[in-house]
Amino acid sequence: MYDPAQLRTFLAVAQTLSFTRAARRLGLRQSTVSQHVRRLEDATGRRLFSRDTHSVELTEDGEAMLGFARTILAAHERAAAYFTGTRLRGRLRFGASEDFVLTRLPEILQAFRREHPEVDLELNVELSGILHRRLESGRFDLVLAKRPPGSTHGELVWRDALTWIGAPQLRLDPDRPVPLILFPPPAITRARALEVLEEHGRPWRIACTSGSLSGLIAAARAGLGVMAHTRGLIPPGLSPVPARTGLPELGSVDFVLLHGRTRSAAVQDAADALAAAILSAGDGLQPRHDG
Repeated sequence: MYDPAQLRTFLAVAQTLSFTRAARRLGLRQSTVSQHVRRLEDATGRRLFSRDTHSVELTEDGEAMLGFARTILAAHERAAAYFTGTRLRGRLRFGASEDFVLTRLPEILQAFRREHPEVDLELNVELSGILHRRLESGRFDLVLAKRPPGSTHGELVWRDALTWIGAPQLRLDPDRPVPLILFPPPAITRARALEVLEEHGRPWRIACTSGSLSGLIAAARAGLGVMAHTRGLIPPGLSPVPARTGLPELGSVDFVLLHGRTRSAAVQDAADALAAAILSAGDGLQPRHDG
């Protein structure tokens, strides 16, 4: 019913929110990109983008089409690989934020490895800020990480609220600086925590710094202070800090997939396949609720 080429173009425009950048990414003329989107809108009978001379935004129907397009393309690629007998090969350098250790990402990677045994998957777990820098320097083919506030780069996997968390027994003295438990720079949650505290004139001090998420969690469980964390991924033994403490709102954070510079067609195919597996997993990257 829906042309895969048009769906790929739709996803590129949805990711970049620009017909020009999507055309550059896909190696197409801008008029071709516009034609693909128009034909897909004709096929659905709905407007997928709200656009003018200055901006491009997804409509409500466009948001819905995101999930459908990813699922259709993932199924199309699996069927094509099965019937053509093609097998993915190469070394895929994949970087992931440590937050995803708390999700079902390991299971997704295991399934990918089982489906594509000839892909040599090199996994690196780092802070999101470091992953972004190394992607830009050409050290990764695909990255799954948070993106900084205001950034539009990357394909959205999910969005979650940031919240202050700490040990349930922790009590904050409103007359003393807020004790913070932080990742080192260039961590995105660190930057956001310091930014909102400065904006609201709330004094703070660094009680603990660790490059390891498990180290931060241990410090928080010990009651050393509070940390900024995604609401959907709160570790066991910690809880949101009550609103009565007066800590400022942290806003939300986006988890995105970002592609690196293409080294070869084989690596690009492997990166596309892993990205499709992650996106089509849907709830597979949502927090565990196993009790």
